[in-house]
Amino acid sequence: MTEYFADTMAGLLARGADAAPAIGAPDRPTLSHGGLRALATRTMASLNAMGIGRHDRVAMVLPNGPEMAAAFLAVAACATTAPLNAAYRSDEFDFYLSDLNAKALLIERGLDSPARAIAAARNIPVIELIPGELAGDFTLQATAPMAGQAAHPGMAEAQDIALVLHTSGTTSRPKIVPLRHINVTASAYHIGDALALTQGDVCLNIMPLFHIHGLIAAVLSSVAAGGSVVCTPGFNAFRFFAQYDAARPTWYTAVPTMHQALLGLTARNADIITRGRLRFIRSSSASLPPQVMTAVEAAFLVPVIESYGMTEAAHQMAANPLPPRAHHAGSVGVAAGPEVAIMSDDGTLLATGELGEIVIRGRNVTAGYENNPSANASAFTNGWFRTGDQGTLDGEGYLRLTGRLKEIINRGGEKISPLEVDTILMDHPAVAQVVTFGMPHDKLGEEVAAAVVLHDGHELEEHALRAFCGERLAPFKVPRRIVFLVEIPKGATGKLQRIGLAAKLGLGS
Repeated sequence: MTEYFADTMAGLLARGADAAPAIGAPDRPTLSHGGLRALATRTMASLNAMGIGRHDRVAMVLPNGPEMAAAFLAVAACATTAPLNAAYRSDEFDFYLSDLNAKALLIERGLDSPARAIAAARNIPVIELIPGELAGDFTLQATAPMAGQAAHPGMAEAQDIALVLHTSGTTSRPKIVPLRHINVTASAYHIGDALALTQGDVCLNIMPLFHIHGLIAAVLSSVAAGGSVVCTPGFNAFRFFAQYDAARPTWYTAVPTMHQALLGLTARNADIITRGRLRFIRSSSASLPPQVMTAVEAAFLVPVIESYGMTEAAHQMAANPLPPRAHHAGSVGVAAGPEVAIMSDDGTLLATGELGEIVIRGRNVTAGYENNPSANASAFTNGWFRTGDQGTLDGEGYLRLTGRLKEIINRGGEKISPLEVDTILMDHPAVAQVVTFGMPHDKLGEEVAAAVVLHDGHELEEHALRAFCGERLAPFKVPRRIVFLVEIPKGATGKLQRIGLAAKLGLGS
């Protein structure tokens, strides 16, 4: 059973030894756990003096790096954080700052961003973050006077909201997911348990810190364990191994496209890998092709631990175990925090091996979407949160995903898992990356299509790849169209995009 050492951000920050490293960055002195705690206390005093306290929302537009990580921790300890992608355009900032009802915008001094003009137009005060000498250390300064007493000063409590994020909104208006302190701290401890994190562990963070994966899996779980996280400016495959060599991490976490990008560079960096001290590599936020898992393990000489998470669960729901327990390619592992079950459309919990919707419940799960009763009515059944993912649980408790329910291809009544087709296509030696998706068809409703990226130096005709699939798949699962691309469109976090891909590529009946 997981031991929850704290149920607030301030309590979670109390665990690390004073002098032990907490937040690092390439080529900068490290901020200790004691320094991080002092930073949280100073941040609380600064924000309270500006009239910002518990329940007030601070939108954060900061570059990826140690200040973003430390600001998330320090601001969440006393207010509500709302990290935003610094690459958003004006119209996106306008939507998010309005929808969040932000009390202030926190932005790094010198950062030229359209968020400043949007905040001014909406009369949202701007607070500048001024980086210090140590990685992650900072001071705050308002760009205009912000006198006033915070309505709810002091450190936040367990049921206060620590973090608000929007869903991706790929098929509907983005929904606000409020995560309480009890949710995010629980998820951090669940991740720490699953990965056996200790004070000696160092995570190299290459994930964006406006997303739940980087915030909770990389930053919060490391600090919760008393360990440290080294924060890069963002993912760059060509800089990764120099950063890796300097940081000497014991683990890193990434999405599958990042693992694939690194694979092509491992041979020329074999010496760096050999002299490293990696314990494991973690993969999450999208399904990891089994072929990629096998190749990454062979290149880095450590196990790849695939995990399953989503924003509404404060990230982690399931994870493959560390050795000596088995971890299986094609499985996202066993329940690793919340309870996990499989549910039918009518709300019945299904037996082992039966296919249905994955549902969860537990301490890390959001209490519901904000101001969205219709979404909550469809998302919760008998206390279980419906993930929108389809899958099965085997007799040993291992969970296997067949895809997002809204991504399952319905070809004239035949339901096709795009992940199954992906796996077959990835078996072809010329295929480097693939996304299978549904395209419109006038008689069948949907037909199977796939976007494929080939390995450098390889050539392949569509008919040959379709024939390869035809030898391994039932005829109705074989893609009717295969499009070869130099690069498959990705979202802001590096995940490949299935939904809307047919329209982007101009595919139809």
